[in-house]
Amino acid sequence: MPQDPLAFARQALQRLPAALWRQERCFAPCAEGLRNHVPKGQLLVDFSSNDYLGLAQAAAGSHGPGAVAAGGGGAGASPLVTGLRPVHQQLREALCAWLGRERVFLFPSGFQANVSLLAALADRHCLVVADRLCHHSLLLGARSSGAALQRFAHNDLDDLERRLGKARQQHPERRLVVVSESLFSMEATSPDVAGLAGLCGRFGALLVLDEAHALGVLGPLGRGLAWGRPRVHVVMGTFGKALGSGGAMVAVDGVLGDYLLQFCGGYRYSTALSPALAAATMANLRRLPGLEPERQALLARSEKLRQRLVAMGYPRPPGHGPVVPVLVGGEAAAMALQQRLEEAGLLVAAIRPPTVPQGAARLRVVLRHGQPPQAVETLVQTLLAEQHK
Repeated sequence: MPQDPLAFARQALQRLPAALWRQERCFAPCAEGLRNHVPKGQLLVDFSSNDYLGLAQAAAGSHGPGAVAAGGGGAGASPLVTGLRPVHQQLREALCAWLGRERVFLFPSGFQANVSLLAALADRHCLVVADRLCHHSLLLGARSSGAALQRFAHNDLDDLERRLGKARQQHPERRLVVVSESLFSMEATSPDVAGLAGLCGRFGALLVLDEAHALGVLGPLGRGLAWGRPRVHVVMGTFGKALGSGGAMVAVDGVLGDYLLQFCGGYRYSTALSPALAAATMANLRRLPGLEPERQALLARSEKLRQRLVAMGYPRPPGHGPVVPVLVGGEAAAMALQQRLEEAGLLVAAIRPPTVPQGAARLRVVLRHGQPPQAVETLVQTLLAEQHK
């Protein structure tokens, strides 16, 4: 009897608990929120997407034809062949000025940027030391480089110091790369970036900081937590969150710019970022200074919601940004709460293993500019009602 080549897939699906099954869902954006495309066309207030400043829906109505006219829908080739357009160059210059960096590389997605970046910065002679909760794309990039990979306890500088000290003692000349994020999207936590940079300077390690969820929201004028810190060697950021577009960038200084141009295969051998997305990102980047009151109001609303959740008996959700995790525990309970909130007209994603550890399922509440004022009250009252059942 021949071996069944699909047996592994069937077995994996049979082992997967029903509470962990994922389903694709289609939503149509509209002025009031998101409309469930099937089956009912129900209007839901969006508490799930990463469109923190509401720029994605604004862009949907204003940048389409103009963005395409700025350079076409597709770049047609890699940046080193014919894919680099004037709009790319304008965006890179604007990002350099905004972030205080010398060079920016544009990528079609944040996932591609992270995988490509780590594969270029590390090799089999290196050690990559990554935060335990780093995004899958960063870990995949480290593994694809062939480097040894260690995971330090989440935001634990003492653990990182021990690992760097031991590594430097055992292999004084070894290249060390430290990887972390400035806003962990499922935990809502942020590291001590100054402490990270100080340790990397002390042990001669390269520091890579993923600012995908922080740019536009955290740091001075939304410039992220790495802004103004010279020992953060590499900053990655995405355009599909607070900047309301799509694609990503890697910002560096000095020799690292020349190095990545020559040795980052994910940049050199991939079709360049769509000029239409570059134009939309550029337009939204120009709007950011005028949205400073909205950004401050968003952070204030985030803190107020955290305080209300504590008053209801929940542990204080960590962090200070617009991602507010509500720890539930079990997967089934999290899915039931998601359903109750949807019945109340709110779209709040239940996050389950393997995205988070077993027993740590949660609601990932995302506050965004433009949500109806009464929507947070509906959220709180629904959670209260569930507590009293």
